[in-house]
Amino acid sequence: MKIGFIGLGIMGRPMAGHLQAAGHDLLVVERKSLPDEIVAGGAKVCGTAAEVAAGSEIVILMLPDTPDVEAVLFGPAGVAAGLSAGKTVIDMSSISPQQTKQFAARLAAQGCDYLDAPVSGGEVGAKAASLTIMVGGEEAAFERVRPLFELMGKNITLIGPAGSGQITKVANQIIVALNIEAVAEALVYASKAGADPAKVRQALMGGFASSRILEVHGERMIKRTFDPGFRIGLHQKDLSLALAEGRALGVALPNTGNAQSLFSACVAHGGFDWDHSALVKALELLAGHELGA
Repeated sequence: MKIGFIGLGIMGRPMAGHLQAAGHDLLVVERKSLPDEIVAGGAKVCGTAAEVAAGSEIVILMLPDTPDVEAVLFGPAGVAAGLSAGKTVIDMSSISPQQTKQFAARLAAQGCDYLDAPVSGGEVGAKAASLTIMVGGEEAAFERVRPLFELMGKNITLIGPAGSGQITKVANQIIVALNIEAVAEALVYASKAGADPAKVRQALMGGFASSRILEVHGERMIKRTFDPGFRIGLHQKDLSLALAEGRALGVALPNTGNAQSLFSACVAHGGFDWDHSALVKALELLAGHELGA
């Protein structure tokens, strides 16, 4: 298939690579930092997003935030300007559920399908093609592009109509943030109380407290490896979406607000680009104690 892919960052780069390796033809937007391997693999470099859309059957977006998606879709020479009826747009970014519904309606008016398909699994999952993909949209469109999702992920679920994928991703980010906070809080407590946090983590991995967060991010906290798999700044953005949605729905999200405050404290200390496991640094500041110290 001819696939337009816009957003070749930490996540998009390996995701696009899997599609290319499977024999699909990629169209990408020209920019200064195009990945060498994508260009070497034969990707067609286009001048605008509209040109990408005009030459593609399917356009995939993997962008940082809601305004970025809106600009790429509907800005001057954006994707919408190059679409014709029957084409499909897949947004794999993590953005506002409410605005996603609006984007889907606008493209439906052009005779195009729109799937919101945010992912979980971070850079590791993107490279391993093991992402969890949460999809909102029409079932027929989903089934048509499922083989593409299967090249990028393992756990692929159609949740419901447009916006449902983004709702699920917001829920995912709440759970991940609160688990990171819980692991960080427990390890800081144990360390300051005099126990070896590495051994505490090892012991807890065999009990009911075991989790993927304790396994992966607990180790990051102990080893101080905070190069981003998923940046604090992006998780902070996702929790902002959660809190805005909560206010609109009249749903209290008290612990989400607390986790957001801790992320904000990290950003205030220069941590926008730290891995989100570095939330532990905010708790260490409050405790006056660093793990293992």
